[in-house]
Parts: sequence; C-alpha cells; structure tokens
Amino acid sequence: MRNFSAEHPVALFLDFDGTLVDLAPTPEGIVVSDDLADGLAKLSDRLDGRLALISGRVIADLERHCGSLTVACGGSHGAELRAATGQMLVSGEPLPAPVLQEVSNWALPRDILVEAKAYGIALHTRTRPAMEGECALYLEQVARRSGLAVKLGKRVAELIRPGADKGEAVRRFMAEMPFAGALPIFVGDDLTDEDGFEACSALGGFGVVVGDRPSQAALHRLDNPKAVREWLEL
Repeated sequence: MRNFSAEHPVALFLDFDGTLVDLAPTPEGIVVSDDLADGLAKLSDRLDGRLALISGRVIADLERHCGSLTVACGGSHGAELRAATGQMLVSGEPLPAPVLQEVSNWALPRDILVEAKAYGIALHTRTRPAMEGECALYLEQVARRSGLAVKLGKRVAELIRPGADKGEAVRRFMAEMPFAGALPIFVGDDLTDEDGFEACSALGGFGVVVGDRPSQAALHRLDNPKAVREWLEL
C-alpha cells in the first residue's frame, strides 16, 4: 500500500467487521487489537487524511471497541458521516419506536439475536443459520409497509432508512477535501460493501473484496483481515 499511495494520491475507505477485524458469532464478540486506532491514525497521516472507516456499526460503537478515532468515519452504512476533525457531516434519523418494538417482539421468541442500533435494527443469524431466509423475508415485509429498506449481509439482515448505503458515503466523502480528486479504493468483505466498490469504480478507483465471497464489482482480493492489516501495515 505504501508504494502504491506514493505513486497515486489515494483515498482509502475501509469496512470494519470481516475486513479489519475477524468476524465473531455476535457483534460483541469481536477482538480488536489495542493499537488499531493508533495504526489507523498513522495510516491516515500517510494518506494526508484521506482515510475513512465505513461500517454498518454506528460510530459510537466503533469507538467503544477501538477507542477514540481521529479518522473520518461513516456509521450505519452511511446514515451518519463524521469528518476526521469530529465535525458531523450527516446525522441519521432513528427508526420509529413501534417498528423497533415489533421487530424485537418477532425475533426474540425465535431465539434470534437482535441488535438495536441508533439508526436501524439488525437480526443476526450466525448462530441460527436456518433462520436467515425467514429473517430477510420478514424484514422485507416490514420495510414495504413502513417505507424503510433492508440491507443483507453475512448472516445478518438489517432494517434501515432508504438512501443509507456505503456507496453514497463514498460519494459524499469524495466531494469533500481532502478526499476530492484522489483515487478511491474501498476494502470490504460483505454484500453491503458492493455499493462502495461500485462507487469507487465509477469515480475511477476500484474495490478490494476480502475473503472468498464472489464479487461483481471488486477488482482485487485479499484473503482475510490479517492480509488486509499486513497490506496496510497496521
């Protein structure tokens, strides 16, 4: 990465779970190295500030696991965007409380892990893989009658507001300094990262998929989060 960024001004967008850290059976189960936030800050310095984390997690949750982050961040698939200075560029709107309650009431008796977020609600089926399709179908039904949208990932389905996706987060950051005019690269492992890959491609850059998942939009591949961290010298 160091040699590549020396030849081209690069804007780097990184997913978190499954990209920088290994996936875990539950969102709380991830293991984050103590020096990750410091490593990201140093990487951002090498890129003259053109680094952003773009995750399905809310920014506050990223910082709960990593400590204070001094790089640009996009949380909840882009529903919230924060500059490296700490200035909020976009603040999301929470889902209606009755919808959150309805989804929880449906999922909990089925022993499905519910993750209530600031701007969405996710149903995790990593420990109940047989329920993956049923969860997705149920949330699609809720979305249609509530004017919401569904994001599908690896053993997770999430109900969010329309318009929040990682591609839009990339486009918004790329319209601002210091990202504007650089070559955008998005690194991610999940289906929700395809939007980021496509946005980078449309802006003259490319995507890097992590793991063995087939990708329609990524140009390159890294084997796992360890390979990502080695490539980025984290």
